[in-house]
Amino acid sequence: MSYSSDFRQSIEKPEQFWFRQAEKIDWFKFPEKILTQDERGFYRWFEGGSLNTCYLALDQHVNNGRGNQPALIYDSPVTDQKQTFTYDQLLEQTALFAGALVDLGVGKGDRVIIYMPMVPEAVIAMLACARVGAIHSVVFGGFASNELAIRIDDAKPKVIVSATCGIEFTNVIPYKPLLDAAIESAKNKPAHTVILKRPQADCTMVEGRDHNWQELLDQASPHECIPLQATDPLYILYTSGTTGKSKGIVRDNGGHAVALNYSMEAIYDVNPGDVYWAASDVGWIVGHSYIVYAPLIRGCTTVLFEGKPVRTPDPGAFWRVMSEHKVKSFFTAPTAFRAIKKEDPRGNYKDAYDLSLLESVFLAGERLDPPTYEWLTGMLACPVIDHWWQTETGWPICANMLGMELKEIKMGSATVPVPGFDVKVLDKNGKETETGDTGSIVIKLPLPPGCLPTLWDDDERYKNSYISDFPGFYLTGDGGYKDEDGYVFVMGRTDDVINVAGHRLSTGEMEELIGGHEAVAECAVVGIEDEMKGQVPAGFVVLKDGYTIENNVLVPELVQIIRSNIGAIANFKQAAIVKRLPKTRSGKILRKTIRSLADEGKAAIPPTIDDPAILDEIKETLHSLGIGKAFQPRSNK
Repeated sequence: MSYSSDFRQSIEKPEQFWFRQAEKIDWFKFPEKILTQDERGFYRWFEGGSLNTCYLALDQHVNNGRGNQPALIYDSPVTDQKQTFTYDQLLEQTALFAGALVDLGVGKGDRVIIYMPMVPEAVIAMLACARVGAIHSVVFGGFASNELAIRIDDAKPKVIVSATCGIEFTNVIPYKPLLDAAIESAKNKPAHTVILKRPQADCTMVEGRDHNWQELLDQASPHECIPLQATDPLYILYTSGTTGKSKGIVRDNGGHAVALNYSMEAIYDVNPGDVYWAASDVGWIVGHSYIVYAPLIRGCTTVLFEGKPVRTPDPGAFWRVMSEHKVKSFFTAPTAFRAIKKEDPRGNYKDAYDLSLLESVFLAGERLDPPTYEWLTGMLACPVIDHWWQTETGWPICANMLGMELKEIKMGSATVPVPGFDVKVLDKNGKETETGDTGSIVIKLPLPPGCLPTLWDDDERYKNSYISDFPGFYLTGDGGYKDEDGYVFVMGRTDDVINVAGHRLSTGEMEELIGGHEAVAECAVVGIEDEMKGQVPAGFVVLKDGYTIENNVLVPELVQIIRSNIGAIANFKQAAIVKRLPKTRSGKILRKTIRSLADEGKAAIPPTIDDPAILDEIKETLHSLGIGKAFQPRSNK
């Protein structure tokens, strides 16, 4: 494969390009049309095609004589449990649970919410829904009952699949009370729930509504795959919205399967039989695409890890899993490696493991800061590749495509657009920016297969959120620029670009510079309101373990770094050492929340936050140092 020829054809002749990729999928009926527009004017891929995603993920491999190959490796340091499922075994369990769902009245188009920890049954439930044409909506296990209730009312599920508990490090998190409270407050009550009993916690069952997972399976008969249209929905995945109401991202069956299969070959360079590991959670888009569907459709062995990068039991957890299970390609978020780096800055734990079979490490979810990149590349013999994508797209927008040709790596860049994604950078008037100039990153329509066709039950919000600002383009919500080689530099969400006395500056660039300080393990820079300049940047840093440095020593050094590299124009004068940064459960730093605390003295607790107590710590730090308008001494106002 050639990147330049593939990319050119995907943009100039998209129907020819995606016809070629669709031929690699085992269709029940090949599509009649490759690209169409529906009555709403929305683009749709592979109209008239019939297939089943579960069939592609399981049955086709068994039918092709590869049933004895490991399909799923479950590795759970928090329960000291490991289990391997062959394709035969995973198919058997999935077909039985599909039969159990049908016994509960679930059919094509019905919704099923999956509220589960990282256990094999979560994957089985997803595949079983796909098998019978039910639309699954996975909600991150342990989400607060209010957030779960909102999703119940929006998706209106017939069945909810859950478990008695999840486990965070050594803490047992009971799920059933959260589920019961969510159902109690939801207006739309599910007819049934299915509860996986885990030995770490029991629960009270509601007679007539709650069913024991194993008992249902014992009574069920295997169910075959049903043919689905390419444009039928496979799942709904809710993501945060700027209005506070979550957006239900819809994924179809046909485009999703074609795009993910292509990505495994062209981007990740993995083939049937290879071991692929994405260290994420099935509740997030990475878990959907690259723990469950893409590796199984491709015929790989996928790893399901119920643990954390540290404290399960130590900073060597990731290296152990890679070595023990012979991982070829690994994918996680930069924050995971920053956590490891903080506890093991010299990478001593890695030395205990054989990583000779590891051929690539991919990172996404946030910008890969140069210090983390340099730390990883200094320890590993394989390429470390930054790539960029979103819940909405379902697969990478920009990447260094390992299955084609490894391009020069430029720190801070996700490299070049993936075939199918016609990426532009526009100014506020909708005109393309000059090389190196920052603007809004957009993608020319139509989006390639696998991307969202709309939002669940909300076409208007889809239009207003994504395709109204720049007609003919999809608005990513990220800002950045392209260089002279066409490399894309994503500098963060557009609301992370701050305006200091009329100068637009990237907090992402400042984070890169601060992150390069030898004492800094992790940092966030946010723009805080200022009466004179509109906004001024403030930095929040977490120190590496073992480093002791006072604020009055570190801050002048950080100020000098920003002044030397960006200039006095940045007006960077405020910084604070904090024990930890507020993050979502998927590892993204909640910069907007920090900004609200600084500007207003308060902030709504985001439903996705991993530990709300962190906000009190940040607030105390802001107050003690007088950072932000809300905490400045009265005499300074």
